[in-house]
Amino acid sequence: MQTPVFKMNLIEREIRAMKKIYTFLFLLIGSASSLLAQDPQLSQYYAASLYTNPAMAGASRNIRLAVSGRSQYTGLSNNYRTAVAGLDAYVPSLNSGFGVVAMQDVAGDGFLTTSSVSGIYSFNARLNRDWGFNAALQGGLVQKRFDASKFIFEDMIDPVRGAVLPTAEVIPVENRSFANFGFGTLIFSNRMFAGIAMHNLLEPNQSFFYQNADSSSLRLPRRYTVHGGFNIYLNQTRYEEDRIILSPNILFMQQRNFYQMNVGFYVKQKALTLGAWFRQTSRNADAAIFMVGMRFPNFKLGYSYDAVISKAATAAVGSHELSIVLEIKPDYKGRRRSSKTLRCPDL
Repeated sequence: MQTPVFKMNLIEREIRAMKKIYTFLFLLIGSASSLLAQDPQLSQYYAASLYTNPAMAGASRNIRLAVSGRSQYTGLSNNYRTAVAGLDAYVPSLNSGFGVVAMQDVAGDGFLTTSSVSGIYSFNARLNRDWGFNAALQGGLVQKRFDASKFIFEDMIDPVRGAVLPTAEVIPVENRSFANFGFGTLIFSNRMFAGIAMHNLLEPNQSFFYQNADSSSLRLPRRYTVHGGFNIYLNQTRYEEDRIILSPNILFMQQRNFYQMNVGFYVKQKALTLGAWFRQTSRNADAAIFMVGMRFPNFKLGYSYDAVISKAATAAVGSHELSIVLEIKPDYKGRRRSSKTLRCPDL
């Protein structure tokens, strides 16, 4: 005779299995009719500068490698995980920046994985003694993978041992690849900057099953980004490492009917950086973001935590994000370095 506790455990297993089956059906229906997913976003968007705006390629005038990792809604066992890596450099003889950026986003238990890689060309122009202007083009490849083998079906559940049995279900593994393009612009001085970027320029069809259909519901929506900030020097000193810099920043992003706005600042002195932001989305006040960063010679490290303040706070405990930036200052063989280097956003 089965005890009440055993029966309850079995019921809980079946409920979890049914939830995954329903999620599987939902994804199939969504792919066939209305794929309205947004691109992954980062709280430390200034650290993943090429992902935010391709016009940032070459802006630092250094050889720069930036890597970011994000674990979103860590209170959930199958939370979202995103990684972004970017490499860029400036070529003074061409007044140009070149870069490459890669991204991988894993949704849930890995049922849906999105990967992308793209190249960037940015033309860097000097407008006058105080202002510079960059304009960039970006092009690359996106791959989406849907793996239903990670689901637990009813016939896989053993009453005693759990989900250990093979299933008789036909397990689909779908892959979808398509080209994707974007562009960006950036205007900046030593004290302030502002940029505009557009991703998913041609709104490519991302459906697994209706790849030749022409419907807006099957397309990856364009992502529009506007961002800016400026530096306020809180003390007067001739040595840059001794300056206390307050840098207010703002980012606005819209993708179809969804938008988010990040408003905040960071304070920097010597090796330490502290920051705080508030994120508002189209539906609600979403999160308060707190950041701490450390600067070393040619190396920067940043950590941020998103404290969820929306109604999802009870289930979706905050998000962790880590960024690492390596910079090498090249020798331009006697060529005088341009004074128009982008000093923010920076860790």
